[in-house]
Amino acid sequence: MPSRRRLTPEQRRDELMDVGATVFEEQAYEDVVMEDVARRANASRALMYHYFPTKREFFAAIWKRAHDRLSAEMFRADTTSVRDGVAAALEAHLTFYQAHVPLVMIANRSSIATDPALREPMAEGMRELCDRILDASGVTGHARDVASAALTGWVAFIREITVEWLSNKQLSRTEVVDVCMGVLDAALGVAGQRL
Repeated sequence: MPSRRRLTPEQRRDELMDVGATVFEEQAYEDVVMEDVARRANASRALMYHYFPTKREFFAAIWKRAHDRLSAEMFRADTTSVRDGVAAALEAHLTFYQAHVPLVMIANRSSIATDPALREPMAEGMRELCDRILDASGVTGHARDVASAALTGWVAFIREITVEWLSNKQLSRTEVVDVCMGVLDAALGVAGQRL
């Protein structure tokens, strides 16, 4: 076994997640063995289980980290309007999902897809997107509540159409963006708002 490098606990945890992300990209969730990930990361089994007591928690940590990175990329300040900012965030979302199809499928279509630990990073990022849209549009009071409900439905729609797009490959990326933006316009129009 090669000698181990001296890493901080945070660096070692990140390294384990880097290796894990690669393994989950290569293998079905059910086929991933934690000990194999530890071996590939040149870490002990005990260290692996110290940071991640279960495979579910390990995948959830990888998924959350990926979504934290996505959230950082989704919000660009160089857009000219709220609608352009939303379109840019949607493009970042699609780029991320397209680059991580196996992880997306595990998080959305596997035996652990309904686990709150997996649902929460997605929900958190989308709540942040909704809040930013509402703040930028200046909607207040009850109109904000109605627009917030419309945006929440839109976010659920985005997740489903994205997984459908990646699974069946029947739509082009441009069509996905156009449909998502059209649904956003319709949802906010019903709520009495425009971007």
